[in-house]
Amino acid sequence: MKKLLYFLLLIGVFSCKSQDCETIPTTFRSYSEALTTIQNAKFNIANSVDTSKSSWIEDANYYSCDGVNGFLIIETSKKDYIFKNVPIKIWNSFKNASSFGSYYSEKIRGNYQLVL
Repeated sequence: MKKLLYFLLLIGVFSCKSQDCETIPTTFRSYSEALTTIQNAKFNIANSVDTSKSSWIEDANYYSCDGVNGFLIIETSKKDYIFKNVPIKIWNSFKNASSFGSYYSEKIRGNYQLVL
């Protein structure tokens, strides 16, 4: 029964194609252009996590068109970081990590940077 519910959930999430997913550029001229484009686009998956337990990560959001890879935006008091082609399994593990900062340092930093 759980497998059937999971399958139905997947069909519901991925059956509706978002118009913006087809038009999101693969490169950007500036970091601010990338941030604005990603945050204003309509994705099939747009998810956030409560980061109030973190001492330095103020916000974290994940955006994906295909449910496999996506953009991760991490906001700190100093700047926003954009990561590209982050697997959804990394996002889900990040959301469930006991320490967002430690998980970021071990699994994300340096691996998925958005390169202009």
